[in-house]
Amino acid sequence: MSGDAGVGSFAAADYVVFAVMLLVSAAVGVYYAWADRGQRSSSDFLTGGRRLTALPVSLSLTASFMSAITVLSNPAEVYRYGANIVFYGVSYVITMVVTSEVFLPVFYRLAITSTYEVRIVWVLIRGCLILYTGIVIYAPALALNQVTGMDLWGAVISTGLVCTFYCTMGGLRAVVWTDVFQLSVMLAGFLSVIIRSVDQQGGVIPIISDSEQGGRLNFWDFDPNPLRRHTFWTISIGGTFVWSSIYGINQAQVQRYISCKSISQARLSLYINLLGLLFILLCSVFAGMCLYSVYKHCDPWTAGLVSAPDQLMPYLVMDILRDYPGLPGLFVAAAYSGSLSTVSSSINALATVTVEDLLRPYTSMTLLYGVLCIGMAGLASLLGGILQAAISIFGIIGGPLLGLFTLGIICPFANSKGALTGLLSGLVLSLWVGIGAQFYPPPPVMARPLSLTTEGCNLSTAGNLTWTSTTPGQTQMVLLADSWYSLSYLYFSLIGTIIAVVVGVLVSLLTGRLQWICFK
Repeated sequence: MSGDAGVGSFAAADYVVFAVMLLVSAAVGVYYAWADRGQRSSSDFLTGGRRLTALPVSLSLTASFMSAITVLSNPAEVYRYGANIVFYGVSYVITMVVTSEVFLPVFYRLAITSTYEVRIVWVLIRGCLILYTGIVIYAPALALNQVTGMDLWGAVISTGLVCTFYCTMGGLRAVVWTDVFQLSVMLAGFLSVIIRSVDQQGGVIPIISDSEQGGRLNFWDFDPNPLRRHTFWTISIGGTFVWSSIYGINQAQVQRYISCKSISQARLSLYINLLGLLFILLCSVFAGMCLYSVYKHCDPWTAGLVSAPDQLMPYLVMDILRDYPGLPGLFVAAAYSGSLSTVSSSINALATVTVEDLLRPYTSMTLLYGVLCIGMAGLASLLGGILQAAISIFGIIGGPLLGLFTLGIICPFANSKGALTGLLSGLVLSLWVGIGAQFYPPPPVMARPLSLTTEGCNLSTAGNLTWTSTTPGQTQMVLLADSWYSLSYLYFSLIGTIIAVVVGVLVSLLTGRLQWICFK
């Protein structure tokens, strides 16, 4: 495939498909507002009255975990660095077992609506979720606007308003069932690109062959070096801590499985969700292989046809599906369905935490957080390329929080002093390495981007963009930048968790049992 500066733009049919996705999502909110019009308690609104069954909850768990990042960034990751992110599947399996056997029984039997009883925890998660949610709204809009020509702020405001509307009107039941619909849209969007790519490239075997020759099938990397960006160990072990902080203790996920009518249904929802996660992961990895197969001789980024990796998938869609009106719109609807499912989960979780810990009524809180998240999307537009940085910060905060809850569950002698000290210690250390890594990115020898070429492009000029970037004076980096700051970003959560638990145990012993023995 040769580079082409004009890959097409949205047609009327594409806008219709996108609009239908938004209208159906809004209609679900209206339906549940009418169906549950007799509900009176915040528990009914925020947890669906704990009457939900495993299947819709499992699909909602999968949809809220996926976002536009999965639809846009995972294929680009495979295109740039290879398909070894398929080992996230290992971390998914471990995460579901740990969540099902350790965290779920505790939260379900406590029957609490909010998992964040400690005020400092509440402040941390609220600020993090608002920031992350705003960026989830803005980032796909920017990527799609620059490739498809779709109006940037029209898309941001319309998706933000629709999401806020159905969260406010229908509560958790509306969020769960719109997630189910949006997950089907995401799958349809992925499959449309994959099927067309397979047809264009002559089958699945040529795509796999191209990926192998291009070094994208880099599965057998078992290097234990923690400074390596992606290996089997960083993805499986580091990924387990990241996803455990999301499924084990994150309000948006916990709120779903405790809404099931029994603990067995809650467990079943987690394992059905696991199947969904694995299928979506395989789809995104193969979509990345398709992306490489199509552009193996003409990289659109290096050629200057797109300005960021997240635009590669939209560029591919507009390139190979431009003769099929409505299908580009389906893919865009898939990307925004990922955003809507993540945003609605965050808004509902934020409302729950606020209502249960501080304020009522709940409906106004949902509306307030919806407006705040749309406003944060505006702030994201001023901050530049912060998508990956925001995701890192989300993981950095999740690690210490995971450590805090783990400490409380496995250490009955832990006290409030130990818990608070452990949380703050883990947060400080993980923030230190995370922020340092932003200023001193790991060197290419650790990130290991794979080769790309523009030799087959039909362009008079090619851009000079490269996969790696350096900062002034990087060659004189201190020892910290060569080691500590080069740590794989997937280990940030692990560090925060371990430090929170270890410090929490030591401080609890020193201020509790040992202190009592010494002064007895």
